[in-house]
Amino acid sequence: MRVGVISDLHANMVALDAVLADMPPVDALVCAGDVVGYNPWPGECVDALRAGGAAAELADPAEDVPTVMGNHDRMLARGANFGANGMARAGVAYAADHLSDDQREWIEGLPRDRYCFDGRVRVVHDHPEYVDRYTYPDQFSPGLLGDEDVLVLGHTHVQGHRTFAEGVVMNPGSVGQPRDRDPRAAYAILDLDDLTVEEYRVEYDVERVVEAVEAAGLPRRTGERLRKGR
Repeated sequence: MRVGVISDLHANMVALDAVLADMPPVDALVCAGDVVGYNPWPGECVDALRAGGAAAELADPAEDVPTVMGNHDRMLARGANFGANGMARAGVAYAADHLSDDQREWIEGLPRDRYCFDGRVRVVHDHPEYVDRYTYPDQFSPGLLGDEDVLVLGHTHVQGHRTFAEGVVMNPGSVGQPRDRDPRAAYAILDLDDLTVEEYRVEYDVERVVEAVEAAGLPRRTGERLRKGR
């Protein structure tokens, strides 16, 4: 079974479209959270996940893509916002103003973690035990795993995976705002039959996003940082 793994869309529908179009055929998709925030297409990203990632070539399309709640999603759901980070604060405020009640209800219903594929895969946005903790690929260890074969994390926007005797810990990277100095949108494919991970990058129209960010009245740096993958 092949699973497309995505995370940290951050309301960047241009990047999400590119990822779904580039993705080889898979049997299912999962998303490790942060659907909203930063960029100006929160509703479109929600709708894409609720449609089962319709642009992807799925063997068995789901009613929606199994998704967990990221920290930006949680801020929106709680009616809260970030403090010092102006770009993050503006993105959550924009999502709050532009999501429909139905779209926002979907975000509010996302769980912190979820088990998929008969419990073989656990999906968590940040850390399996500590909310909002950044866990970078060089910190992956078998101690992060429970009974699952694969732990999927997001949050850092840095792509990577490690394979241990106990299983696999992986981060597909960020679709909508990579931070590993590679501006291309990131995703991964997990093969559950042999527990292997293939990491992918795909180019997308960054300048279209830069222009849309400015037109939406969001902080200019939100778009500009995408050029350098930072």
